[in-house]
Amino acid sequence: MTIKRVAIIGLGLLGGSIGLAITARGLDIATTGFDRDPAVRARAAERGLVDQVCDTAAEAVASADLVVLCVPVGAMGDAARDLAPGLTPDAIISDVGSSKEAVAAALAAALPGACIIPAHPVAGTEQSGPEAGFATLFAGRWCIITPPDGADPAAVAALGDFWTQLGSKVELMDAAHHDLVLAVTSHIPHLIAYTIVGTASDLEDVTQSEVIKYSAGGFRDFTRIAASDPVMWRDVFLTNKGAVLEMLGRFSEDLTALQRAIRSGDGDTLFDLFTRTRAIRRQVIEQGQDDERPDFGREHGE
Repeated sequence: MTIKRVAIIGLGLLGGSIGLAITARGLDIATTGFDRDPAVRARAAERGLVDQVCDTAAEAVASADLVVLCVPVGAMGDAARDLAPGLTPDAIISDVGSSKEAVAAALAAALPGACIIPAHPVAGTEQSGPEAGFATLFAGRWCIITPPDGADPAAVAALGDFWTQLGSKVELMDAAHHDLVLAVTSHIPHLIAYTIVGTASDLEDVTQSEVIKYSAGGFRDFTRIAASDPVMWRDVFLTNKGAVLEMLGRFSEDLTALQRAIRSGDGDTLFDLFTRTRAIRRQVIEQGQDDERPDFGREHGE
């Protein structure tokens, strides 16, 4: 199975970056795209995010070998129903969402009988919209593919090859396991960032704006994460609520233990924790998930 025509539904950061990466890497793949926002479609055409920006989703997917849904996870079902009239029987339907069980269920309900293979490129920035995409977004990053039971092995392989050609490292994973892992590595950190930045905002009147004026590096890092697309993250938490609540419970227990150590003056417990977490940071860098430069040191070229 060879992918020669790709339809991208949603032309923001991820959708735009897919189109730009295909062009930048010189792949023999024709691209079409659609976005529900006319202004986004116009800007996508100006930037050349895809070869052809279409006026309807059904038009965009006509003759596509692969359809990639790059919309908030809560909108997957509606987006799939919109494109259904133009879908070819052999097309692979995939996505880029951060929660997989809910997306798989929504797509299966909207497109019964279709070849649905969810995926999640673990890449992104806090930016969104058609201006945000860049061709190297996926270079060296993981793309996790979560095939449902009975998925066509040839289609799974073709989707994996596609992401490999965009520069990603590909991993196959069970959808439920993916959601648990991402709850720890992505969803809970975002929830913490939103909470801390929200608390700081509530304290602004008390501190006479000194929280923002004297922001230290740690708080600035949190504000970067908390600047992410609110629609996308609202949907992630609502669609992955089981895994998020499980991990949030564990985090709350650990936070209580930390609070107890501070209150009792237990410096050994604090030192042991901070030593262990410092080592984890080094492991993240060693595995190529960061290199201590902003945004993985990548240039945001076209």
